[in-house]
Amino acid sequence: MNPENEIDKTEALEPVETAAANVAEARGGVDGRKLPKWLLPLIAVVCAVVLVVAGVVGWNMYRGAKLAEAKEACATAADGVRSQANEYNALLNGDAADAAAVKAEQVKDAKTVESLGKELKASAPEYEGCVAEDAKGLDAATVKLGEQADWYKTHEQSLSKAVRAVIESKAAKTLETAKTNLTAKLDEASRLLADSDGKVADNATRDALSNAIDAANGLKDGNDPAKIDGARKTVEDAINGVNASVQAKTDADAQAAAAAAQAQAQAQSAYNGGSSYSGGAYRRTEGSTSGSNTYRGTTSGGTGSGSTSGSGPAGGSAPKPNLNGSYGCGNSCTGKDDGYYHH
Repeated sequence: MNPENEIDKTEALEPVETAAANVAEARGGVDGRKLPKWLLPLIAVVCAVVLVVAGVVGWNMYRGAKLAEAKEACATAADGVRSQANEYNALLNGDAADAAAVKAEQVKDAKTVESLGKELKASAPEYEGCVAEDAKGLDAATVKLGEQADWYKTHEQSLSKAVRAVIESKAAKTLETAKTNLTAKLDEASRLLADSDGKVADNATRDALSNAIDAANGLKDGNDPAKIDGARKTVEDAINGVNASVQAKTDADAQAAAAAAQAQAQAQSAYNGGSSYSGGAYRRTEGSTSGSNTYRGTTSGGTGSGSTSGSGPAGGSAPKPNLNGSYGCGNSCTGKDDGYYHH
């Protein structure tokens, strides 16, 4: 083997870089100088610090974003509670308060009043709002506010239902009462219309009553209590008119009867005439009778003297006075202290 040839082959080979050489190069400077041993740990610490700072900043940014999100969600929930609470309170202080004044006897079903009373006793939740300072507290407040909003919504619906039930029950009672009153008034009017025939001073009042009855019969099966009650009022007014007319005729008839009785009494008195005795003379006059009997003088021993005119005998001894205006009383007549002769 030729040594020169081997040397040439050796020189011809390129140098091989090893890991140790790479490490050495990394530790060396650009000029081939070695780096200080403390540099690498420093670089590692700086990198760690950078990572920590980046993590803290990122976490704070995340936590800030979550806090803002929680605040927004809580504010939205609070608005929902206020909205539902306002609707509930408006109903509570409005229609519910009016319905609460309705008594059990004013409704057809008393249970509606009882149910409304229970609804009005419900205790509303206490509003707390979004007072937490962290996202966790705000999230909890949001949940609670949502529950409160649900309470107001649920109770607004149940209270509204109870109020509506009372109002409808009262309306049913009002309609029922109006129909009952009209029916009773129509019965009264029908009886009066039949009983008053020929007993009124003005028959137009009976015609008005008949028309009112017909109109009311057309409304009594309706569903408008105001119209039904109006018809009842019209019938009632017509009844009063007939009653007044009946009373007027009754009074007129009574006055006419009294006047007739007075006229009859006066005629009878004029027909019967009168009798009188004075100065020892007796005179009797009969209404329209033309004859008259007159006795004058005194009686003595049961006998008397005098004269008669009319149908009695002329001259001579006169009989005792005829108290009946036609015939003498004979020996049965006796004198009394009162100046009259009596049988």
